[in-house]
Amino acid sequence: MTPALLFASSSTLVHLSPVDLAIIIFYFALVLAIGLYLKEQANTGEDFFMAGREMTAWVAGLAFLSANLGSLELMGWAGNAYKYGILAAHWYWIGAIPAMLLLALVMMPFYHICKTHSVPGYLKLRFGEGAQGVSSISFAFMTVLMSGINMYAMAVVMKVVLGWNIHFSIWVSAITVAIYVALGGLRSAIFNEVLQFFLIWAGALLIPILGLIEAGGWSGLQAKILKNLTELNVPNPGSYTHLWSTLGNFSSNPMGINWAGIVFGLGAVIAMGYWTTDFLVVQRVLSAKDLRSAELAPIIGAAFKMCVPFIVILPGLLGLALLRDPHTGNLIRLVPANLAWSPAGQAQGLHGYDEVLPLMLARYCGPGLLGLGITALIAGFMSGMAGNVSAFTTVLIYDIYGTLINKNASDDKKVRMGRWWTFWGVVISIGTAYFAASAPSIMDYVQELFSFFIAPLFGTVILGMLWKRATPAAGWTGLLGGTLASIGMYTWVRIDPTAVRYVALSMNAQEQAQNMFRALWSCLFCIVVTIVVSYLTRPKPDSELKDLVYGLTPIPKAEHVSMFHSPIFWGILVGAAFIILQIIFW
Repeated sequence: MTPALLFASSSTLVHLSPVDLAIIIFYFALVLAIGLYLKEQANTGEDFFMAGREMTAWVAGLAFLSANLGSLELMGWAGNAYKYGILAAHWYWIGAIPAMLLLALVMMPFYHICKTHSVPGYLKLRFGEGAQGVSSISFAFMTVLMSGINMYAMAVVMKVVLGWNIHFSIWVSAITVAIYVALGGLRSAIFNEVLQFFLIWAGALLIPILGLIEAGGWSGLQAKILKNLTELNVPNPGSYTHLWSTLGNFSSNPMGINWAGIVFGLGAVIAMGYWTTDFLVVQRVLSAKDLRSAELAPIIGAAFKMCVPFIVILPGLLGLALLRDPHTGNLIRLVPANLAWSPAGQAQGLHGYDEVLPLMLARYCGPGLLGLGITALIAGFMSGMAGNVSAFTTVLIYDIYGTLINKNASDDKKVRMGRWWTFWGVVISIGTAYFAASAPSIMDYVQELFSFFIAPLFGTVILGMLWKRATPAAGWTGLLGGTLASIGMYTWVRIDPTAVRYVALSMNAQEQAQNMFRALWSCLFCIVVTIVVSYLTRPKPDSELKDLVYGLTPIPKAEHVSMFHSPIFWGILVGAAFIILQIIFW
């Protein structure tokens, strides 16, 4: 599929009114104004890359969540909910909440004590420059790929809803992000992420509220999904609205997975790896003004995270129940994105899984509401892209340039290079947008990247924090070995599809099931290699591991506060709410 075909414009489903255009233009002007205003507060490396470490718990917590809640999430998980049913909600509950609480109450003290600028920065302190170099290069590569996916997601919105020229929509949004992040650094990105957080919720709430009214509530939605999927002869139609009860075996749910893959592959590896070691989100918490704020920030984010399926997963389920052709009244059945974008798919007017959210947006939103909904998606796109670009720039300058190329670079030089590389990061990201179209859905592609880079990284970081015997040589060899093992398993299945029975334990395993098991095996491989190499090489003395390993680190105590200001108290409440949700949607 050629880029020209991929980015060909399509017919417009709806037209923007002057009110809609005014809302969108006002948003672009506002984010640029914020970047200009904050420029003078981003003159040092600490200000530009870490927002001066003066964010309150609420600001850091909302930015922590908003950095993850972009158009990628809105569109990708709505598409996955259409493809896999309510099983997609696992990525927001067991795939997020326990890991966010672990970050808050266990891992933040380490990051806060050593004042690291990044997770690779921690690996340098713990294992040396070898582990830092491997993680920095792989993370920088992953962030530009992720940023490109955000661009592709926005391209889909403009194609489906507006029929705008794809190149125009990509470049206008990309240039805006590049300007405000380059001017204000992380501080600008964080303030815009908080703004975008409220815009996303305001715009995205329209579809679930109006959709549930039309469907007749949750019970009505379940009945319509069952009826529609039965008519289409979809296997196990009742499994699309149950969270755990269909995970007893691989063949009783649309994902082709069992509970072990969800609990261990997703909950124990991918989620723990992403929420505790992915610098894109950890960077926001590191900007907190003190330890208590740094611990509270992920807990605040976790409380809001549990509500996100209402605006992300529910639209995909509503699409299964309500999405019909406005001309014929027939039920629309979406297909994998690579089929929808093919010449035959374009000729037939097919739509991919990832298009369910903009299709629902066009279904419900009139003048004014449409502008708000489109602005919410633009905000999500810019939030996700800004987070990836700022994280890419920080790791590139501090952990690659400042460590491997020019160790004596001045702070002023780092800031200047950070601003220039913000622009180059955007340019590189534009090129990676084309790769995302080859996957069946956006989130299948994203989770592939996580299984390559995040899962092995988690194994290295957790061993480094908990086991003082882990050696510098073991740190980088385990990380590199785990990454190569994951890529190797992916390549094996692509060459020989029957290999999926060994990688994902079932021939029924869909892309997400394969990603979860591949992440589990690569993390375990990383841990085994790290342990073996550690016993063959010399560890660092205890004196060099102070403040880096449990048992050798005096954990700082936050100031004494009342129960209602205690991170542990709020962590327990969030954990209890998480368990209740699992029971309700069992």
